[in-house]
Amino acid sequence: MSACALTGHRTLGEEFSPARLRRALESLLKEGTDTFYCGMAMGFDLAAGELLVRLRKKYPLRLVACIPCADQAERFPLSLRRRYEALLSACDERVVLFPAYEKGCMFARNRYMVDRADCVLAYLTAPRGGTYYTVRYAEKKGVPVQYL
Repeated sequence: MSACALTGHRTLGEEFSPARLRRALESLLKEGTDTFYCGMAMGFDLAAGELLVRLRKKYPLRLVACIPCADQAERFPLSLRRRYEALLSACDERVVLFPAYEKGCMFARNRYMVDRADCVLAYLTAPRGGTYYTVRYAEKKGVPVQYL
């Protein structure tokens, strides 16, 4: 049994491949990863979380929603808020780190996930932002990072 933290950009570029994401997740599942920490952000997080919900039909897995602040989805466009709520209802566990948004809560969420993970699956296309921070934090902690 092992755990994987998911991290990726909020904007999915043209190079993003849902098929490659599926292959990476299935590979992790076949290798014994059974718990996934999802930061529930727009973009990569929602895509990976939704795919894991579909993969549950084939693999036993636990999906943990790591929510930086209770009001995280309030700034999402309505269509994404609906996806967020559907994914949240499909998660096995919810961890809310702060009651409302405050500076640094996203980074705290990322550290929380890495601190509990045996590996990180990252969609990183630029050396900046929360995803870059999370990958660097994982590297400093000695947590292996697999890139999409």
